[in-house]
Amino acid sequence: MKLLPTGASRLTWQLSIWLSLFICLPVGAGVVVGTFTLIQGLLLGLLLGAFQAIFVSLVITPRVRGLQAIESGLLNFKDGDFSTSLAYRKSDELGDLCQLYNETANKLHQERQWIYQRELMLDKVLHNSPQALLLVNSKEQVVYTNHSARSLLFGGNKVEGESLDNLFDGMPESIALAIGRGGDGLFSVEQENQQRQTWHMATGQFLLNNQAHLLYILKPMTREISRQEVQVWKKVIRIISHELNNSLAPISSMLHSGKLLSQRNQDERLERVFNTIDERIARLSEFVQGYGKFAKLPQPQLSYFNWQTLVTSLREQWPFEIRGEVSEQGYGDETQIQQLLINLLKNAHESGSAPEDVWLSISCDEQQVICVGDKGKGITETVMASALVPFYSTKASGSGLGLALCREICEAHHGDISLHNQEGGGLVVRVNLPIVHV
Repeated sequence: MKLLPTGASRLTWQLSIWLSLFICLPVGAGVVVGTFTLIQGLLLGLLLGAFQAIFVSLVITPRVRGLQAIESGLLNFKDGDFSTSLAYRKSDELGDLCQLYNETANKLHQERQWIYQRELMLDKVLHNSPQALLLVNSKEQVVYTNHSARSLLFGGNKVEGESLDNLFDGMPESIALAIGRGGDGLFSVEQENQQRQTWHMATGQFLLNNQAHLLYILKPMTREISRQEVQVWKKVIRIISHELNNSLAPISSMLHSGKLLSQRNQDERLERVFNTIDERIARLSEFVQGYGKFAKLPQPQLSYFNWQTLVTSLREQWPFEIRGEVSEQGYGDETQIQQLLINLLKNAHESGSAPEDVWLSISCDEQQVICVGDKGKGITETVMASALVPFYSTKASGSGLGLALCREICEAHHGDISLHNQEGGGLVVRVNLPIVHV
Protein backbone atom coordinates (compact mmCIF):
# COMPACT_ATOMS: atom_id res chain seq x y z
CA MET A 1 0.00 0.00 0.00
CA LYS A 2 1.24 3.50 -0.82
CA LEU A 3 1.77 6.22 1.82
CA LEU A 4 -1.15 8.63 2.22
CA PRO A 5 -0.96 11.38 -0.37
CA THR A 6 -0.72 15.06 0.56
CA GLY A 7 -3.69 16.25 -1.50
CA ALA A 8 -6.27 16.09 1.30
CA SER A 9 -3.78 17.47 3.90
CA ARG A 10 -3.01 20.36 1.55
CA LEU A 11 -6.74 21.11 1.41
CA THR A 12 -6.84 21.38 5.25
CA TRP A 13 -3.83 23.70 5.22
CA GLN A 14 -5.36 25.91 2.52
CA LEU A 15 -8.69 26.20 4.37
CA SER A 16 -6.86 27.10 7.57
CA ILE A 17 -4.91 29.83 5.75
CA TRP A 18 -8.08 31.30 4.27
CA LEU A 19 -9.88 31.26 7.63
CA SER A 20 -6.88 32.93 9.26
CA LEU A 21 -6.87 35.66 6.63
CA PHE A 22 -10.64 36.02 7.01
CA ILE A 23 -10.21 36.56 10.75
CA CYS A 24 -6.95 38.49 10.93
CA LEU A 25 -7.53 41.05 8.18
CA PRO A 26 -10.72 42.60 9.64
CA VAL A 27 -9.25 42.66 13.17
CA GLY A 28 -6.00 44.20 11.93
CA ALA A 29 -7.89 46.78 9.89
CA GLY A 30 -10.01 47.67 12.94
CA VAL A 31 -6.92 48.24 15.02
CA VAL A 32 -5.33 50.39 12.32
CA VAL A 33 -8.31 52.67 11.87
CA GLY A 34 -8.89 52.87 15.63
CA THR A 35 -12.14 50.94 15.79
CA PHE A 36 -10.53 48.53 18.31
CA THR A 37 -7.77 49.09 20.78
CA LEU A 38 -4.78 46.80 20.60
CA ILE A 39 -5.94 44.75 23.58
CA GLN A 40 -9.46 44.47 22.20
CA GLY A 41 -8.06 43.41 18.85
CA LEU A 42 -5.90 40.75 20.48
CA LEU A 43 -8.84 39.39 22.51
CA LEU A 44 -11.09 39.39 19.47
CA GLY A 45 -8.37 37.67 17.45
CA LEU A 46 -7.94 35.01 20.14
CA LEU A 47 -11.71 34.45 20.25
CA LEU A 48 -11.98 34.13 16.52
CA GLY A 49 -8.88 31.89 16.49
CA ALA A 50 -10.52 29.57 19.00
CA PHE A 51 -13.66 29.58 16.83
CA GLN A 52 -11.46 28.72 13.82
CA ALA A 53 -9.80 25.81 15.67
CA ILE A 54 -13.18 24.40 16.77
CA PHE A 55 -14.61 24.79 13.25
CA VAL A 56 -11.61 23.07 11.66
CA SER A 57 -11.63 20.29 14.24
CA LEU A 58 -15.36 19.54 14.11
CA VAL A 59 -16.27 20.32 10.52
CA ILE A 60 -13.30 20.35 8.19
CA THR A 61 -10.96 17.70 9.66
CA PRO A 62 -13.46 14.73 9.57
CA ARG A 63 -14.34 15.47 5.98
CA VAL A 64 -10.71 15.86 5.03
CA ARG A 65 -9.96 12.51 6.66
CA GLY A 66 -12.81 10.97 4.69
CA LEU A 67 -11.37 12.43 1.50
CA GLN A 68 -7.95 11.10 2.47
CA ALA A 69 -9.42 7.63 2.95
CA ILE A 70 -11.18 7.75 -0.43
CA GLU A 71 -8.02 8.99 -2.10
CA SER A 72 -5.99 6.17 -0.51
CA GLY A 73 -8.63 3.61 -1.49
CA LEU A 74 -8.66 4.76 -5.11
CA LEU A 75 -4.88 4.45 -5.21
CA ASN A 76 -5.30 0.88 -3.91
CA PHE A 77 -7.75 0.26 -6.78
CA LYS A 78 -5.10 1.55 -9.14
CA ASP A 79 -2.62 -0.96 -7.67
CA GLY A 80 -5.15 -3.79 -8.02
CA ASP A 81 -5.94 -4.12 -4.29
CA PHE A 82 -9.68 -4.44 -3.59
CA SER A 83 -9.46 -5.82 -0.05
CA THR A 84 -9.52 -2.51 1.89
CA SER A 85 -12.68 -0.77 3.15
CA LEU A 86 -13.29 2.76 4.51
CA ALA A 87 -14.21 3.39 8.14
CA TYR A 88 -16.06 6.69 7.54
CA ARG A 89 -19.67 5.98 8.61
CA LYS A 90 -21.31 9.42 9.07
CA SER A 91 -24.74 10.07 7.58
CA ASP A 92 -23.80 12.74 5.05
CA GLU A 93 -22.84 12.95 1.39
CA LEU A 94 -19.27 11.89 2.15
CA GLY A 95 -20.54 8.92 4.19
CA ASP A 96 -22.75 7.84 1.27
CA LEU A 97 -19.75 8.12 -1.02
CA CYS A 98 -17.62 5.98 1.34
CA GLN A 99 -20.39 3.36 1.58
CA LEU A 100 -20.60 3.21 -2.23
CA TYR A 101 -16.82 2.79 -2.31
CA ASN A 102 -16.98 -0.11 0.19
CA GLU A 103 -19.74 -1.85 -1.80
CA THR A 104 -17.73 -1.43 -5.01
CA ALA A 105 -14.55 -2.74 -3.37
CA ASN A 106 -16.39 -5.77 -1.98
CA LYS A 107 -17.94 -6.52 -5.39
CA LEU A 108 -14.60 -6.22 -7.17
CA HIS A 109 -12.93 -8.40 -4.51
CA GLN A 110 -15.56 -11.14 -5.01
CA GLU A 111 -15.21 -10.91 -8.79
CA ARG A 112 -11.43 -11.23 -8.52
CA GLN A 113 -11.78 -14.30 -6.26
CA TRP A 114 -14.23 -15.88 -8.74
CA ILE A 115 -11.91 -15.16 -11.67
CA TYR A 116 -8.98 -16.60 -9.72
CA GLN A 117 -10.92 -19.80 -8.95
CA ARG A 118 -11.92 -20.14 -12.60
CA GLU A 119 -8.31 -19.64 -13.67
CA LEU A 120 -7.21 -22.40 -11.29
CA MET A 121 -9.91 -24.71 -12.63
CA LEU A 122 -9.04 -23.90 -16.25
CA ASP A 123 -5.34 -24.47 -15.55
CA LYS A 124 -6.16 -27.84 -13.93
CA VAL A 125 -8.29 -28.87 -16.93
CA LEU A 126 -5.65 -27.80 -19.46
CA HIS A 127 -2.82 -29.58 -17.65
CA ASN A 128 -4.83 -32.82 -17.43
CA SER A 129 -6.05 -32.67 -21.01
CA PRO A 130 -4.77 -35.42 -23.34
CA GLN A 131 -4.36 -32.75 -26.00
CA ALA A 132 -0.92 -31.13 -26.18
CA LEU A 133 -1.21 -27.32 -25.98
CA LEU A 134 1.62 -25.02 -27.07
CA LEU A 135 1.22 -21.22 -27.00
CA VAL A 136 3.82 -19.04 -28.78
CA ASN A 137 3.96 -15.25 -28.95
CA SER A 138 4.86 -13.07 -31.92
CA LYS A 139 8.58 -13.33 -31.03
CA GLU A 140 8.44 -17.15 -31.34
CA GLN A 141 8.85 -17.50 -27.57
CA VAL A 142 7.00 -20.27 -25.74
CA VAL A 143 4.41 -18.72 -23.43
CA TYR A 144 2.50 -21.78 -22.18
CA THR A 145 2.67 -25.59 -22.34
CA ASN A 146 0.55 -28.18 -20.54
CA HIS A 147 1.77 -31.54 -19.20
CA SER A 148 0.90 -33.39 -22.43
CA ALA A 149 2.90 -30.92 -24.53
CA ARG A 150 5.91 -31.10 -22.21
CA SER A 151 5.85 -34.90 -22.29
CA LEU A 152 5.37 -35.16 -26.07
CA LEU A 153 7.59 -32.31 -27.24
CA PHE A 154 10.16 -31.44 -24.59
CA GLY A 155 10.87 -34.59 -22.59
CA GLY A 156 8.77 -33.40 -19.64
CA ASN A 157 10.73 -30.15 -19.16
CA LYS A 158 9.28 -26.65 -18.68
CA VAL A 159 10.34 -24.43 -21.57
CA GLU A 160 8.34 -21.24 -21.00
CA GLY A 161 10.30 -18.19 -22.13
CA GLU A 162 12.58 -20.09 -24.52
CA SER A 163 12.66 -19.62 -28.28
CA LEU A 164 10.74 -22.22 -30.25
CA ASP A 165 13.45 -22.37 -32.93
CA ASN A 166 15.98 -23.52 -30.33
CA LEU A 167 13.68 -26.35 -29.21
CA PHE A 168 13.14 -28.06 -32.58
CA ASP A 169 16.28 -30.20 -32.26
CA GLY A 170 14.96 -31.88 -29.10
CA MET A 171 11.55 -32.75 -30.61
CA PRO A 172 10.63 -35.89 -32.55
CA GLU A 173 11.40 -35.15 -36.18
CA SER A 174 7.83 -35.62 -37.44
CA ILE A 175 6.45 -33.20 -34.83
CA ALA A 176 9.13 -30.59 -35.55
CA LEU A 177 8.29 -30.77 -39.27
CA ALA A 178 4.56 -30.47 -38.59
CA ILE A 179 4.98 -27.44 -36.30
CA GLY A 180 7.46 -25.82 -38.68
CA ARG A 181 5.06 -26.36 -41.57
CA GLY A 182 2.11 -24.95 -39.63
CA GLY A 183 -1.54 -25.26 -40.57
CA ASP A 184 -3.87 -28.17 -39.76
CA GLY A 185 -3.18 -31.80 -40.59
CA LEU A 186 -2.30 -35.33 -39.47
CA PHE A 187 1.14 -36.74 -38.71
CA SER A 188 2.54 -39.91 -37.11
CA VAL A 189 4.98 -40.26 -34.21
CA GLU A 190 7.07 -43.33 -33.36
CA GLN A 191 6.58 -44.08 -29.64
CA GLU A 192 9.00 -45.78 -27.27
CA ASN A 193 7.05 -49.04 -27.50
CA GLN A 194 7.72 -49.10 -31.28
CA GLN A 195 4.09 -48.33 -32.07
CA ARG A 196 3.16 -45.43 -34.32
CA GLN A 197 0.68 -42.96 -32.95
CA THR A 198 -1.36 -40.66 -35.17
CA TRP A 199 -1.83 -37.03 -34.09
CA HIS A 200 -3.86 -34.16 -35.48
CA MET A 201 -2.50 -30.61 -35.24
CA ALA A 202 -4.73 -27.54 -35.31
CA THR A 203 -3.52 -23.94 -35.07
CA GLY A 204 -5.25 -20.72 -34.11
CA GLN A 205 -4.23 -17.06 -33.90
CA PHE A 206 -5.58 -14.57 -31.35
CA LEU A 207 -4.61 -11.45 -29.42
CA LEU A 208 -3.43 -11.73 -25.82
CA ASN A 209 -2.43 -8.52 -23.99
CA ASN A 210 -2.59 -6.74 -27.36
CA GLN A 211 0.04 -9.09 -28.81
CA ALA A 212 -0.46 -11.71 -31.52
CA HIS A 213 -0.15 -15.29 -30.26
CA LEU A 214 -0.25 -18.64 -32.04
CA LEU A 215 -1.78 -21.69 -30.35
CA TYR A 216 -0.85 -25.23 -31.44
CA ILE A 217 -3.30 -27.98 -30.40
CA LEU A 218 -2.04 -31.55 -30.91
CA LYS A 219 -4.73 -34.18 -30.41
CA PRO A 220 -4.07 -37.95 -30.28
CA MET A 221 -6.12 -39.60 -33.00
CA THR A 222 -4.93 -43.22 -32.93
CA ARG A 223 -7.72 -44.48 -30.70
CA GLU A 224 -10.37 -42.46 -32.53
CA ILE A 225 -9.20 -43.73 -35.92
CA SER A 226 -9.13 -47.28 -34.58
CA ARG A 227 -12.61 -46.85 -33.16
CA GLN A 228 -13.91 -45.63 -36.49
CA GLU A 229 -12.24 -48.56 -38.27
CA VAL A 230 -13.85 -51.02 -35.87
CA GLN A 231 -17.25 -49.41 -36.40
CA VAL A 232 -16.86 -49.81 -40.17
CA TRP A 233 -15.84 -53.46 -39.72
CA LYS A 234 -18.82 -54.08 -37.46
CA LYS A 235 -21.18 -52.63 -40.02
CA VAL A 236 -19.67 -54.82 -42.74
CA ILE A 237 -19.93 -57.90 -40.50
CA ARG A 238 -23.56 -57.20 -39.67
CA ILE A 239 -24.43 -56.87 -43.36
CA ILE A 240 -22.58 -60.06 -44.31
CA SER A 241 -24.09 -61.98 -41.38
CA HIS A 242 -27.57 -60.84 -42.33
CA GLU A 243 -27.16 -61.91 -45.94
CA LEU A 244 -25.61 -65.28 -45.00
CA ASN A 245 -28.36 -66.04 -42.49
CA ASN A 246 -30.99 -65.18 -45.08
CA SER A 247 -29.37 -67.66 -47.46
CA LEU A 248 -28.67 -70.40 -44.91
CA ALA A 249 -32.25 -70.59 -43.65
CA PRO A 250 -33.86 -71.77 -46.95
CA ILE A 251 -30.84 -73.98 -47.73
CA SER A 252 -31.24 -75.73 -44.38
CA SER A 253 -34.95 -76.20 -45.03
CA MET A 254 -34.37 -77.71 -48.49
CA LEU A 255 -31.55 -79.83 -47.12
CA HIS A 256 -33.90 -81.34 -44.53
CA SER A 257 -36.42 -82.17 -47.26
CA GLY A 258 -33.68 -83.69 -49.43
CA LYS A 259 -32.44 -85.88 -46.57
CA LEU A 260 -35.97 -87.24 -46.07
CA LEU A 261 -36.19 -88.12 -49.77
CA SER A 262 -32.79 -89.80 -49.72
CA GLN A 263 -33.80 -91.89 -46.72
CA ARG A 264 -36.95 -93.07 -48.58
CA ASN A 265 -34.93 -94.02 -51.67
CA GLN A 266 -32.15 -95.49 -49.52
CA ASP A 267 -29.49 -93.84 -51.66
CA GLU A 268 -26.27 -93.85 -49.61
CA ARG A 269 -24.36 -91.56 -52.01
CA LEU A 270 -27.05 -88.91 -51.90
CA GLU A 271 -27.20 -89.17 -48.10
CA ARG A 272 -23.40 -88.59 -47.88
CA VAL A 273 -23.78 -85.51 -50.06
CA PHE A 274 -26.52 -84.15 -47.84
CA ASN A 275 -24.52 -84.90 -44.69
CA THR A 276 -21.54 -83.02 -46.11
CA ILE A 277 -23.73 -80.06 -46.96
CA ASP A 278 -25.25 -80.18 -43.47
CA GLU A 279 -21.79 -80.18 -41.90
CA ARG A 280 -20.65 -77.19 -43.96
CA ILE A 281 -23.84 -75.29 -43.12
CA ALA A 282 -23.18 -75.92 -39.39
CA ARG A 283 -19.58 -74.69 -39.74
CA LEU A 284 -20.72 -71.63 -41.67
CA SER A 285 -23.39 -70.87 -39.05
CA GLU A 286 -20.77 -71.15 -36.31
CA PHE A 287 -18.50 -68.85 -38.32
CA VAL A 288 -21.28 -66.24 -38.68
CA GLN A 289 -22.13 -66.45 -34.99
CA GLY A 290 -18.49 -65.89 -34.05
CA TYR A 291 -18.33 -62.71 -36.11
CA GLY A 292 -21.68 -61.66 -34.69
CA LYS A 293 -20.22 -61.68 -31.17
CA PHE A 294 -17.60 -59.18 -32.28
CA ALA A 295 -20.11 -56.99 -34.13
CA LYS A 296 -22.59 -56.93 -31.24
CA LEU A 297 -20.36 -56.76 -28.18
CA PRO A 298 -22.62 -55.46 -25.37
CA GLN A 299 -21.69 -52.61 -23.09
CA PRO A 300 -19.66 -53.94 -20.15
CA GLN A 301 -21.49 -54.36 -16.85
CA LEU A 302 -18.90 -52.93 -14.48
CA SER A 303 -18.66 -54.40 -10.99
CA TYR A 304 -16.13 -55.77 -8.51
CA PHE A 305 -15.06 -59.41 -8.84
CA ASN A 306 -12.49 -61.78 -7.35
CA TRP A 307 -9.30 -62.23 -9.38
CA GLN A 308 -8.43 -65.52 -7.65
CA THR A 309 -11.74 -67.08 -8.71
CA LEU A 310 -11.27 -65.88 -12.30
CA VAL A 311 -7.69 -67.24 -12.47
CA THR A 312 -8.86 -70.61 -11.15
CA SER A 313 -11.50 -70.87 -13.88
CA LEU A 314 -8.89 -69.96 -16.53
CA ARG A 315 -6.56 -72.73 -15.34
CA GLU A 316 -9.27 -75.28 -16.14
CA GLN A 317 -9.00 -74.32 -19.82
CA TRP A 318 -5.34 -73.35 -20.37
CA PRO A 319 -2.26 -74.10 -18.23
CA PHE A 320 -0.06 -71.11 -17.36
CA GLU A 321 2.31 -69.81 -14.70
CA ILE A 322 1.39 -66.98 -12.37
CA ARG A 323 4.07 -64.31 -11.96
CA GLY A 324 3.95 -62.09 -8.91
CA GLU A 325 1.08 -61.70 -6.48
CA VAL A 326 -2.48 -61.45 -7.75
CA SER A 327 -4.74 -58.88 -6.11
CA GLU A 328 -7.94 -60.18 -4.60
CA GLN A 329 -10.31 -57.56 -6.03
CA GLY A 330 -10.74 -56.62 -9.66
CA TYR A 331 -13.08 -54.22 -11.42
CA GLY A 332 -14.83 -54.52 -14.78
CA ASP A 333 -17.12 -56.89 -16.66
CA GLU A 334 -15.93 -60.27 -15.38
CA THR A 335 -17.36 -62.21 -18.35
CA GLN A 336 -15.72 -59.97 -20.95
CA ILE A 337 -12.39 -59.89 -19.10
CA GLN A 338 -12.48 -63.68 -18.88
CA GLN A 339 -13.07 -63.88 -22.65
CA LEU A 340 -10.18 -61.48 -23.22
CA LEU A 341 -7.78 -63.63 -21.17
CA ILE A 342 -8.99 -66.84 -22.84
CA ASN A 343 -8.15 -65.36 -26.25
CA LEU A 344 -4.72 -64.17 -25.10
CA LEU A 345 -3.83 -67.49 -23.42
CA LYS A 346 -5.05 -69.39 -26.48
CA ASN A 347 -2.80 -67.30 -28.73
CA ALA A 348 0.14 -67.82 -26.36
CA HIS A 349 -0.26 -71.61 -26.51
CA GLU A 350 -0.60 -71.49 -30.31
CA SER A 351 2.57 -69.39 -30.71
CA GLY A 352 4.85 -72.44 -30.61
CA SER A 353 5.77 -71.83 -26.97
CA ALA A 354 6.02 -74.68 -24.49
CA PRO A 355 2.99 -74.74 -22.13
CA GLU A 356 5.23 -74.22 -19.08
CA ASP A 357 6.60 -70.98 -20.64
CA VAL A 358 3.17 -69.33 -20.87
CA TRP A 359 2.64 -66.93 -17.98
CA LEU A 360 0.13 -64.43 -16.62
CA SER A 361 0.67 -61.47 -14.28
CA ILE A 362 -1.98 -59.20 -12.74
CA SER A 363 -1.15 -56.08 -10.74
CA CYS A 364 -3.56 -53.50 -9.39
CA ASP A 365 -2.20 -50.15 -8.27
CA GLU A 366 -3.34 -46.98 -10.00
CA GLN A 367 -4.79 -49.22 -12.74
CA GLN A 368 -5.14 -52.92 -13.51
CA VAL A 369 -2.17 -54.12 -15.56
CA ILE A 370 -2.57 -57.58 -17.08
CA CYS A 371 0.30 -59.23 -18.98
CA VAL A 372 0.26 -62.52 -20.89
CA GLY A 373 3.65 -63.75 -22.15
CA ASP A 374 5.12 -66.72 -24.00
CA LYS A 375 8.42 -67.96 -25.42
CA GLY A 376 7.25 -68.35 -29.00
CA LYS A 377 8.64 -66.82 -32.17
CA GLY A 378 7.25 -63.35 -31.52
CA ILE A 379 5.91 -61.27 -34.39
CA THR A 380 7.40 -58.97 -37.00
CA GLU A 381 6.82 -55.23 -37.11
CA THR A 382 4.50 -55.68 -40.10
CA VAL A 383 2.36 -58.21 -38.25
CA MET A 384 2.41 -56.07 -35.08
CA ALA A 385 1.03 -53.08 -36.99
CA SER A 386 -1.98 -55.11 -38.20
CA ALA A 387 -2.44 -57.67 -35.43
CA LEU A 388 -5.32 -55.79 -33.79
CA VAL A 389 -7.18 -55.19 -37.08
CA PRO A 390 -10.31 -57.35 -37.63
CA PHE A 391 -9.94 -60.25 -40.13
CA TYR A 392 -6.14 -60.09 -40.02
CA SER A 393 -4.57 -63.44 -39.10
CA THR A 394 -1.31 -65.27 -39.77
CA LYS A 395 -2.96 -68.66 -39.09
CA ALA A 396 -4.33 -70.73 -41.97
CA SER A 397 -7.57 -71.41 -40.10
CA GLY A 398 -7.71 -68.20 -38.08
CA SER A 399 -10.69 -65.83 -38.21
CA GLY A 400 -8.66 -62.71 -37.34
CA LEU A 401 -11.05 -61.74 -34.57
CA GLY A 402 -9.23 -62.90 -31.42
CA LEU A 403 -7.03 -59.85 -30.81
CA ALA A 404 -9.57 -57.54 -32.43
CA LEU A 405 -12.15 -58.70 -29.88
CA CYS A 406 -9.57 -58.18 -27.10
CA ARG A 407 -8.99 -54.61 -28.24
CA GLU A 408 -12.73 -54.01 -28.41
CA ILE A 409 -13.16 -55.27 -24.84
CA CYS A 410 -10.27 -53.07 -23.62
CA GLU A 411 -11.64 -49.94 -25.26
CA ALA A 412 -15.14 -50.69 -23.94
CA HIS A 413 -13.53 -50.59 -20.47
CA HIS A 414 -11.70 -47.32 -21.39
CA GLY A 415 -8.39 -49.19 -21.37
CA ASP A 416 -5.80 -50.15 -23.98
CA ILE A 417 -3.86 -53.14 -25.25
CA SER A 418 -0.32 -53.29 -26.70
CA LEU A 419 2.05 -55.96 -28.05
CA HIS A 420 5.75 -56.18 -27.19
CA ASN A 421 8.46 -58.56 -28.43
CA GLN A 422 10.78 -59.79 -25.67
CA GLU A 423 14.55 -59.64 -26.02
CA GLY A 424 14.89 -63.32 -25.15
CA GLY A 425 12.19 -64.33 -27.61
CA GLY A 426 8.45 -64.51 -27.34
CA LEU A 427 5.67 -61.98 -27.08
CA VAL A 428 4.09 -60.07 -24.20
CA VAL A 429 0.58 -58.66 -24.50
CA ARG A 430 -0.03 -55.84 -22.02
CA VAL A 431 -3.56 -54.76 -21.08
CA ASN A 432 -4.26 -51.63 -19.03
CA LEU A 433 -7.70 -51.32 -17.47
CA PRO A 434 -8.87 -48.54 -15.13
CA ILE A 435 -9.68 -49.42 -11.55
CA VAL A 436 -12.08 -47.78 -9.13
CA HIS A 437 -10.77 -47.61 -5.57
CA VAL A 438 -13.27 -48.22 -2.78
